[in-house]
Amino acid sequence: MRTYSLLKGMPIYNVRSGKKIGDVCDLSISDNGKVTGLLVKKGVFFKQTYFLAIDKVSSFGWDGVMIESSEQLEKLKSTPENTISHQSPLYGKMMLSKSGDSLGLLKDVYFQEEVGTIVGYEVTDGFFTDITEGKQVIETYLPPAIGKDAIIVDVNDT
Repeated sequence: MRTYSLLKGMPIYNVRSGKKIGDVCDLSISDNGKVTGLLVKKGVFFKQTYFLAIDKVSSFGWDGVMIESSEQLEKLKSTPENTISHQSPLYGKMMLSKSGDSLGLLKDVYFQEEVGTIVGYEVTDGFFTDITEGKQVIETYLPPAIGKDAIIVDVNDT
């Protein structure tokens, strides 16, 4: 299991040549709550954003993401509908239970690297609550409802 905060800024390497291809800058998330791929910044002076499908990743290491070839990166023509921090970010969006209870603001996501399934959401109620009560993780294996104003998750049937 991996979190977005652990992946952000992680280098992506070519397995065969050992050459660094780019850095992870965001996650692409489908409407049914599945990580579909990584957004990758590539370039020295004029960085461009590319899309790397999750099934094209050879392995997720603690110090880098490995892929077979740089041809697996697709030039990003339009920003995915749901990302963590780019246009229309999910970060900081209100999370609600299906019963209408506020769970907090989305801070991070936990997902299974091999298949992209999101299994948990880290939420915050503010800086002081995080210090006094610690991190709060909402576990769910059911797809969320991602809306313009909030993310609705089913916390009862996990």
